Amino acid sequence: MSNLINCQSLSKSFGARTLFTSINLVVAKDDKIGVIGPNGSGKSTLLKIICGLEEADQGKILFQKHVRSSYLAQIDLFNDEAGAADNLLSALKGERLEESEKNNMVYSLLSRAEFVDTDVPVGQLSGGWRKRLSICRSLLLAPDVLVMDEPTNHLDIEGILWLEKMLSGGGGGVPSTFLLVSHDRYLLESCTNRIVELSAIYPEGSFQVQGSYSRYLKERHHFLQNQQQEEERLTNKVRRETEWLQRGPKARATKAKYRIDAAWKMQDDLADVKARNRAISKVQIDFDATGRKTKNLLVARGITKSYGDQTLFADLDITLSPGSRIGLLGRNGCGKSTLMRVLASGGAEGDTVIDSGQIEVAENVQIVSFDQNRTAIDPAVTLRRALAPEGDSVVYRGRSLHVVSWAQKFLFEPDQLETPVGQLSGGEQARILIAGLMLQPADILLLDEPTNDLDIASLDVLEASLLDFPGALVLVTHDRFLLDRVCHRIIGFGGPAGVSYYAEYKQWLDDLALLTRQRNYPEKKSFAVEKKVSTRSGKTGRLSYMDQREYDQMEEKITVLERCIEELELKMEQPEIVSDSVKLAECWQELETARSDAESLYARWDELEQLKERG
Repeated sequence: MSNLINCQSLSKSFGARTLFTSINLVVAKDDKIGVIGPNGSGKSTLLKIICGLEEADQGKILFQKHVRSSYLAQIDLFNDEAGAADNLLSALKGERLEESEKNNMVYSLLSRAEFVDTDVPVGQLSGGWRKRLSICRSLLLAPDVLVMDEPTNHLDIEGILWLEKMLSGGGGGVPSTFLLVSHDRYLLESCTNRIVELSAIYPEGSFQVQGSYSRYLKERHHFLQNQQQEEERLTNKVRRETEWLQRGPKARATKAKYRIDAAWKMQDDLADVKARNRAISKVQIDFDATGRKTKNLLVARGITKSYGDQTLFADLDITLSPGSRIGLLGRNGCGKSTLMRVLASGGAEGDTVIDSGQIEVAENVQIVSFDQNRTAIDPAVTLRRALAPEGDSVVYRGRSLHVVSWAQKFLFEPDQLETPVGQLSGGEQARILIAGLMLQPADILLLDEPTNDLDIASLDVLEASLLDFPGALVLVTHDRFLLDRVCHRIIGFGGPAGVSYYAEYKQWLDDLALLTRQRNYPEKKSFAVEKKVSTRSGKTGRLSYMDQREYDQMEEKITVLERCIEELELKMEQPEIVSDSVKLAECWQELETARSDAESLYARWDELEQLKERG
């Protein structure tokens, strides 16, 4: 295995704030590395340093000769007036390639990314399709190492699954070696073979595990347990040595000098271990409920909402009671955020007035909303003012808290309070918004993409808080792990019935796949009948003997494959498979192979059908 990139003792600070110190990282061929860590630990900065977009304060990076890397940034920059194809072609300017070769590369990538109309101005694309286009651009020149910073940002669940398939070797020209920063735990489990966590809780500043994300969790737990035990062991030894040091000078003089030096060093070691263990802190997210016992907080009956000729949802019924937890799923732009605004306003204000139906809200119900666009944040104000708009304290659950204490609940240091909000990371800004929500007692929480930019530790705390919240919750998120853990029911957009209820997100995905299949292969339901008619008539069109024989066997092959896919999907939900990272990876690969084979069979069947029709 050859090393493509070798990072040696990298350190980086911004002013008085140290991001990381003496980080060592080797990227070998076929490494699929997930980079994780708390917000502000320097993950994005490390990727930029590796790609030559930032300079390290100390350390160096060695590259294997002729290694080419490509960087996918969190924010995309395109010519919004031009289409997807023209934007990619412009990225190839200056490359010594024939025009036909450029066109082939561009349109091949866009096809794999499932773009239908490549001439639509990019400015009209949703955030998810812009992200797909960014990923395509990063793959244009076939890099040896692909470096991606939050590639799932703005992608809907279908987009995330598409990316997952690409990274798992399902096509698209993705190199076999990549680094990615992501907080999507399912993506990390299925696509990476190595985890690197940046954090001050480790002696070397990072914790690196060869293997899956689930293996990383086990090894991290074991390491932190040992580090806690090390603190206890050192505490006892330092107490004994301190007692010895405090004895009279005469007694100390009879002891070896090395023991005196060792005692002082032991105290320094204990201080270091204590500092690392105290750095294992979590955001203190805890939503406050009003305690209302009303059975129905909000009841929507037959509500319909359209924009122009597009119906976003029709005849939709929603009942929110204490303990209700509903997830909203759908493609970007399908109407999820509109539905959230309709619920927040009762369907009677501004652009949220419903076309038909009615919404009944219990008297004095407190509805608290989280806006994914973060319009409530003024980037010019300081962190102090954003956390405590009315002064130097806030009132939380009936008692006054100083802004310093309030900030520390969300892992902000006192020296950050005068920092403009616009200079904080996306995750830190998300924590500011969540802090604002916690000051408002709620009966109903409407959370529109609250997970964007939150680190994994914060996601875990958010999950626990939502599970404990006694009021009603409506959640829009593309975090599949959070949906599985928190939501009792799913309202899915875009299925065969328009907007429907589902037990889990996988059911919604199955419905979408069925709808796509029906659109692509509308004759599939009458497949067996058509085959019998064709056989009786003796007509084979343009099909050769071998093609006709292949066609006759197609239905049985598809049936067997679909049964295999169903069995594998059930197998992946079994506890003994989920808990074993090796078996889970093997099962996942089998499932992806079966799905790919099924798609190929459907495509081949369609091709043979067209030949018969032309005959």
